Amino acid sequence: MAKRILIVDDEKDARTVLNNRLAGAGYEIIEAANGEAALVIARAQRPDLIILDILMPGMDGTETSEALKRDPDTKDIPVIFLTCLITKTDEKHGHIRGGKYFLAKPYDPDELMDIVSKCVRGE
Repeated sequence: MAKRILIVDDEKDARTVLNNRLAGAGYEIIEAANGEAALVIARAQRPDLIILDILMPGMDGTETSEALKRDPDTKDIPVIFLTCLITKTDEKHGHIRGGKYFLAKPYDPDELMDIVSKCVRGE
Protein backbone atom coordinates (compact mmCIF):
# COMPACT_ATOMS: atom_id res chain seq x y z
CA MET A 1 0.00 0.00 0.00
CA ALA A 2 1.40 3.39 -1.01
CA LYS A 3 2.29 5.85 1.70
CA ARG A 4 0.00 8.91 1.67
CA ILE A 5 1.48 12.43 1.69
CA LEU A 6 -0.46 15.65 2.23
CA ILE A 7 1.04 18.64 0.41
CA VAL A 8 -0.04 22.00 1.86
CA ASP A 9 0.89 25.13 -0.09
CA ASP A 10 -1.14 28.13 -1.23
CA GLU A 11 0.73 28.14 -4.55
CA LYS A 12 -0.84 25.70 -7.01
CA ASP A 13 2.36 25.44 -9.08
CA ALA A 14 4.37 24.43 -6.01
CA ARG A 15 1.81 21.72 -5.17
CA THR A 16 1.84 20.46 -8.76
CA VAL A 17 5.64 20.13 -8.89
CA LEU A 18 5.71 18.26 -5.57
CA ASN A 19 2.74 16.12 -6.57
CA ASN A 20 4.36 15.06 -9.83
CA ARG A 21 7.68 14.18 -8.19
CA LEU A 22 6.19 12.30 -5.25
CA ALA A 23 3.49 10.50 -7.23
CA GLY A 24 6.17 9.47 -9.71
CA ALA A 25 8.02 7.87 -6.80
CA GLY A 26 4.95 5.83 -5.88
CA TYR A 27 3.41 7.92 -3.10
CA GLU A 28 -0.31 8.63 -2.90
CA ILE A 29 -0.76 12.42 -2.87
CA ILE A 30 -3.46 14.61 -1.41
CA GLU A 31 -3.37 18.39 -1.50
CA ALA A 32 -4.59 21.38 0.48
CA ALA A 33 -4.30 25.04 -0.51
CA ASN A 34 -4.37 26.39 3.06
CA GLY A 35 -3.96 25.49 6.70
CA GLU A 36 -7.65 25.21 7.49
CA ALA A 37 -8.20 22.68 4.69
CA ALA A 38 -5.07 20.81 5.77
CA LEU A 39 -6.49 20.24 9.26
CA VAL A 40 -9.74 18.83 7.88
CA ILE A 41 -7.96 16.61 5.36
CA ALA A 42 -5.37 15.39 7.87
CA ARG A 43 -8.08 14.34 10.32
CA ALA A 44 -10.11 12.58 7.64
CA GLN A 45 -7.33 10.97 5.58
CA ARG A 46 -4.55 10.41 8.16
CA PRO A 47 -1.57 10.93 5.85
CA ASP A 48 1.76 9.30 6.64
CA LEU A 49 3.54 12.65 6.12
CA ILE A 50 2.68 16.32 5.69
CA ILE A 51 4.78 18.69 3.57
CA LEU A 52 3.85 22.16 4.75
CA ASP A 53 4.60 25.64 3.45
CA ILE A 54 5.02 28.25 6.19
CA LEU A 55 4.00 31.45 4.42
CA MET A 56 0.31 31.11 3.59
CA PRO A 57 -2.62 33.51 3.97
CA GLY A 58 -4.97 32.86 6.86
CA MET A 59 -3.61 30.05 9.01
CA ASP A 60 0.11 29.87 8.27
CA GLY A 61 2.22 26.73 8.39
CA THR A 62 3.39 27.26 11.95
CA GLU A 63 -0.18 27.65 13.21
CA THR A 64 -1.26 24.65 11.15
CA SER A 65 1.53 22.51 12.59
CA GLU A 66 0.68 23.57 16.14
CA ALA A 67 -2.99 22.68 15.59
CA LEU A 68 -2.01 19.30 14.14
CA LYS A 69 0.19 18.55 17.16
CA ARG A 70 -2.61 19.48 19.60
CA ASP A 71 -5.03 17.04 17.95
CA PRO A 72 -4.67 13.46 19.26
CA ASP A 73 -5.65 12.12 15.81
CA THR A 74 -2.89 14.00 13.94
CA LYS A 75 -0.20 14.70 16.53
CA ASP A 76 2.09 11.87 15.41
CA ILE A 77 2.11 12.70 11.70
CA PRO A 78 5.61 13.88 10.72
CA VAL A 79 5.91 17.33 9.15
CA ILE A 80 8.42 18.69 6.65
CA PHE A 81 8.40 22.47 6.34
CA LEU A 82 9.28 23.79 2.88
CA THR A 83 9.89 27.51 3.18
CA CYS A 84 11.60 30.53 1.72
CA LEU A 85 12.08 31.84 5.29
CA ILE A 86 15.42 30.07 5.62
CA THR A 87 18.40 29.91 3.32
CA LYS A 88 20.35 26.89 2.15
CA THR A 89 23.04 27.88 4.66
CA ASP A 90 20.48 27.84 7.49
CA GLU A 91 18.99 24.59 6.29
CA LYS A 92 22.02 22.37 6.99
CA HIS A 93 20.75 19.41 4.97
CA GLY A 94 17.22 19.06 6.25
CA HIS A 95 17.92 20.60 9.64
CA ILE A 96 15.60 19.27 12.30
CA ARG A 97 14.01 21.69 14.74
CA GLY A 98 11.42 20.53 17.21
CA GLY A 99 11.20 17.14 15.54
CA LYS A 100 10.39 18.69 12.17
CA TYR A 101 12.45 19.00 9.02
CA PHE A 102 12.96 22.44 7.46
CA LEU A 103 13.98 22.71 3.81
CA ALA A 104 14.68 25.99 2.03
CA LYS A 105 12.88 26.86 -1.19
CA PRO A 106 14.10 26.29 -3.80
CA TYR A 107 14.91 22.81 -2.52
CA ASP A 108 17.13 20.07 -3.90
CA PRO A 109 14.71 17.43 -5.24
CA ASP A 110 17.00 14.52 -4.33
CA GLU A 111 17.43 15.81 -0.79
CA LEU A 112 13.68 16.22 -0.45
CA MET A 113 13.10 12.66 -1.63
CA ASP A 114 15.67 11.38 0.87
CA ILE A 115 13.96 13.20 3.76
CA VAL A 116 10.50 12.08 2.61
CA SER A 117 11.72 8.49 2.54
CA LYS A 118 13.15 8.79 6.07
CA CYS A 119 9.96 10.34 7.41
CA VAL A 120 7.60 7.72 5.98
CA ARG A 121 9.88 5.01 7.40
CA GLY A 122 9.65 6.67 10.83
CA GLU A 123 13.28 7.77 11.05
